[in-house]
Amino acid sequence: MIIKIQKRAEVEGLIPSSGSKTIIQSKAYRLIQPHQIVESAIAHEVEEGQVVVEPSLGSICHADLRYYSGNRRPEALARKLPMALIHEGIGKIVSSGVPELQTGQRVVVVPNIPGYLTDGIPPDQCCPACRSGHGENYCHRGRFLGSGVDGLAQSRLVVPAPCAIPVPDEVPDGIAVLTELCSVSYQALAAVADKLAASKVAVFGDGPVGFLAAAVLHHVYGVERERLLVFGAIPEKLAQFDFATVSLVQDYDFSSGPRFDIAVECTGGRFSESAINQAIAVLRPGGQLILMGVTEDRVPINTRDVLEKGIKMRGSSRSSRTDFVPVLQAMKDAGCQRTLGRLLPERRTVIDSAEDFDAAMREAEAHRSWAKVLLDFRW
Repeated sequence: MIIKIQKRAEVEGLIPSSGSKTIIQSKAYRLIQPHQIVESAIAHEVEEGQVVVEPSLGSICHADLRYYSGNRRPEALARKLPMALIHEGIGKIVSSGVPELQTGQRVVVVPNIPGYLTDGIPPDQCCPACRSGHGENYCHRGRFLGSGVDGLAQSRLVVPAPCAIPVPDEVPDGIAVLTELCSVSYQALAAVADKLAASKVAVFGDGPVGFLAAAVLHHVYGVERERLLVFGAIPEKLAQFDFATVSLVQDYDFSSGPRFDIAVECTGGRFSESAINQAIAVLRPGGQLILMGVTEDRVPINTRDVLEKGIKMRGSSRSSRTDFVPVLQAMKDAGCQRTLGRLLPERRTVIDSAEDFDAAMREAEAHRSWAKVLLDFRW
């Protein structure tokens, strides 16, 4: 359903305010409740050290669909809506107050904005996570675009300059738009980076999250095909993983098959329970289990084997600014681009109105496919 609350108009430019700040008007496609998109205008204050980005290409994530479909807890929806969705995307700089970013430059937007950047304070004066050095990924005062604050489904986005990462000339738009999702895998795997040179790794999940986790393991961390096994349930999807060894989960003997040093669970949803427990089964004593799949339900796990094997478990669902740079560097490689290109659709969805955006979300909700849905914003 589309609810128009004002006449469409061209977005205004920068407007000086009475103080030292500047106000910019942005046209936004906001979700006000499940399946209801509103086209509205919102105002942003532009402060020192911030840049204004015009989003050009976005990608729909399962997290966006959970909001759109109403598959979040009612209290979460009540707290976070209304909100412009989309946190995976790129754009161009339309206004910059910092010399390292120029008008017209292509950038990837980092949706995870730590509190110290928002407030203009040193990290050691921020929250306990930042002060202890655990990283801005766990900042207690941070904001995440499209999850509580307006995301990229708007014509003008204001972010701290460090959250706009330049895209190398060698990386095309369609590949660059996957940076955020790849960076989540990079962040999750960084905790075991020192072990990846010699470890055997199992990835559970043949969807986009599993594909990108396996791709990062191979193209960024250098895990060869012989040491990388991907478990999935659909042969057609597993056929895309030609850089890894693959196995249908329903055909694998988890009681006596090879053992692994590291397992990465990327299934989420109703398959989390089986994938997590299968991962526990294939891990060696002292192995490490990385959880990336998202589910709204509590998942029972085989704690006996976790205890007997001394398995370490770590959860990870977001990334930080520092994770984007190595991913973009890897994306310059033609082989990496060929791999990631398998997730791209045959065509992009042009978004010229709230009706277009609502239709794209409904289509993605109804037909969840292997390929990502790319949104070509025309402001």
